[in-house]
Amino acid sequence: MNLRFTQFLKTFSSFENRIEQLSDIINYGRLISINGLVLEVVGLKMPIGSECFIERKIDGKNANISAEVIGFSEEKTLLLSFGEINGVFPGARVFAKLGNYVDCIIKKMPLSTELLGRVLDGRGQPLDRLPKIDRKHYTTIKNYTINPLHRTPITEVLDTGIRAINGLLTIGRGQKIGIFSSSGLGKSILLGMMARYTQADVIIIALIGERGREVKDFIENILGIEGLSRSVVIAAPADVSPLLKIQAASYATNIAEYFYRSNKHVLLIMDSLTRYAMAQREILLSLGELPVSKGYPSSIFSIIPNLLERTGRANKNKASITSFYTVLTEGEDEQDPVSHLARSILDGHIILSRYYAGLGHYPAIDIESSVSRVMPNIVNSQQHYQAFYFKKLVSSYQRNRDLINIGAYITGTDAVLDHAIKIWPQLEKFLQQKISEKSDYFLSCQELNKIFL
Repeated sequence: MNLRFTQFLKTFSSFENRIEQLSDIINYGRLISINGLVLEVVGLKMPIGSECFIERKIDGKNANISAEVIGFSEEKTLLLSFGEINGVFPGARVFAKLGNYVDCIIKKMPLSTELLGRVLDGRGQPLDRLPKIDRKHYTTIKNYTINPLHRTPITEVLDTGIRAINGLLTIGRGQKIGIFSSSGLGKSILLGMMARYTQADVIIIALIGERGREVKDFIENILGIEGLSRSVVIAAPADVSPLLKIQAASYATNIAEYFYRSNKHVLLIMDSLTRYAMAQREILLSLGELPVSKGYPSSIFSIIPNLLERTGRANKNKASITSFYTVLTEGEDEQDPVSHLARSILDGHIILSRYYAGLGHYPAIDIESSVSRVMPNIVNSQQHYQAFYFKKLVSSYQRNRDLINIGAYITGTDAVLDHAIKIWPQLEKFLQQKISEKSDYFLSCQELNKIFL
């Protein structure tokens, strides 16, 4: 009897192993139309967020492309491709693994210390010609939300290595800052200096919608080997799918959250938030949502806060995610909805000035218009007063610049302006800094103090 039972167990175990080795069951539908960016499929019912594969033939060979379910309309499932759709034909099969619907939308991406020094795309695939990340480092992606009552007050100074920011716009660990700039004002150089000199354990850099040439130049010439060694770069250039740009921004934040949970001080730099918003706009308009402001649909006003609010500090954790988001202000249009929304959500903003850039004044920070909302809580009263008075001097000088240049100003008319004229060379010197020059927080405060001795 025992022998028969043993033989039965062996047979059952063998049968079970054979079942496990069977290939997955494949569910597929048919492509019926392409409407702009959106591909319409019938016969395939999958939840939003599921990944599918579209049948394609190039040179007579199968070259399937991946896509993601982004919506549905009656009996049609709507997809957006991650790549070019050349070679896709009417009636092409669209495949998806059949299984638990929850399992279908679970995404696994590489999250590990092995990412340091790597350049990846929005799906975790290497762009740096180095080997792929080992599958053992792939982890289920979760977007964490922070209870507002669990957020920790920002009390610790973050040293950025940039004198004007350290002394006059002091940043705290866990703060969210916007860098507002139009093209050609040295935004990338400023970001590179931050990546090199900021006192952080890990730097996460998301290059969203930038020119391909600019991505390579930033990594090799601005970030450099030393900066890259403690960084993870996620790049989604201008020529990739809007879906991939969105995924790159979210994935970069996921990586920042991973290192934060490993008790690291993380610096997240995203260039740019505007390109991320534009990618969202492309998809939302393709789905038929109506534009309400400058071509942006209304849902963009909830999507952007969802991304920005994932950084900071919480639950008295000693770690932090400090984030810098660049915002494009083309034509100095202050009514741009992305710019307006970012100003209201972020904990401060650094404005780059075309006037200063035209004078060869770098970094071209408009100190009058820039502000750090947490600075009063993390610096002593002396530095706060000196920074306030410094801005007052600069503002007074700039308002009367034309009178000063033509010699029409009469000394003694305005005591503040008299002081500004007297020490103007020192004020200018303090605001300017070479890309190869590092000025730590204590040195910045000492130099600020010297101006007013």
